[in-house]
Amino acid sequence: MITDSYGRTISYLRLAVTDRCNLRCTYCMPEEGLNWLPRNELMTYEEMLRICSLFVKMGVEKIRVTGGEPFVRKGLLSFLKSISRIPGLKELTLTTNGLLTAPLVPELKKIGIKSVNLSLDTLDNDRFTQIAHRNGLDKVLSTMDKLLEYGIKVKINTVVMENRNIDDIIPLVQLTKALPVSVRFIEEMPFNGKSREVSLSWNYLHILDHIREHFPSIGKATDPPHATAYHYTIPGHKGDVGIIAAYTRLFCGSCNRVRITPTGVVRTCLYDAGKLNLKDALREGKTNEELKLLITDAILKKTLDGWEAQHMLVAQHREHESMASIGG
Repeated sequence: MITDSYGRTISYLRLAVTDRCNLRCTYCMPEEGLNWLPRNELMTYEEMLRICSLFVKMGVEKIRVTGGEPFVRKGLLSFLKSISRIPGLKELTLTTNGLLTAPLVPELKKIGIKSVNLSLDTLDNDRFTQIAHRNGLDKVLSTMDKLLEYGIKVKINTVVMENRNIDDIIPLVQLTKALPVSVRFIEEMPFNGKSREVSLSWNYLHILDHIREHFPSIGKATDPPHATAYHYTIPGHKGDVGIIAAYTRLFCGSCNRVRITPTGVVRTCLYDAGKLNLKDALREGKTNEELKLLITDAILKKTLDGWEAQHMLVAQHREHESMASIGG
């Protein structure tokens, strides 16, 4: 078991396999995109599998594979199969934008993927193009339908952006009436490469009040342990609604997660800079026991919350990276 200095046990690993993406969403990266990392700066699948196996031995029970868009990296399905076979791993999930995913759903089911987070910020074609700077709404919706067809739980992730997709909040909530999906509205965070200013007007309370105006019967549900979302249900709806206070950072006290970027940097908080690079340690020939010590030390230095992490970032005169570089 890996425990930080505040007594929080780390049982959840988020692994970004690439910084590349086939969309250019305004909340994730600059409109012009990023300078993609050279291949040799990314961890190999073999390196990532070794790291995942080590974390599971240290008590991690859940791994989420993210990007960028994970499916733009070739060979991902084989890698997912390898992770799924790690002894002791209880849950393997992934986050995707859905553009390439629909044809792969049958294989994901075979691998044992039981839940997928699907990025979907609008149900309107024009707004999709404005936000993502690419077309593809039809492919995302096709992926959602395919996942549901194969009995894979769907969590829709919607970043709420003032003057961009506010009109989509209610239509997305309405999806939960007929479909067993969980729609989670996320406060926008400052990880967009400074392509525009982030507004905090639409925080979790504003989002909830807006939904309640249209669905006055919405009620609070029980939040699972370590949940980042506040969960709500609406009578007669097959699905449910969640609101993630990602910028307000109200869930930090029960944080059980750690992130690893595509280059191998361990980030114990989304808002920190990260100091330990496991890719470099692997390539220096560190043994598993030496890696465990490095990981344990990094977890012990995990900040109390995201505000403390951001304060340290500012003190170091560093800026927030784009979300694609960190790992979604």
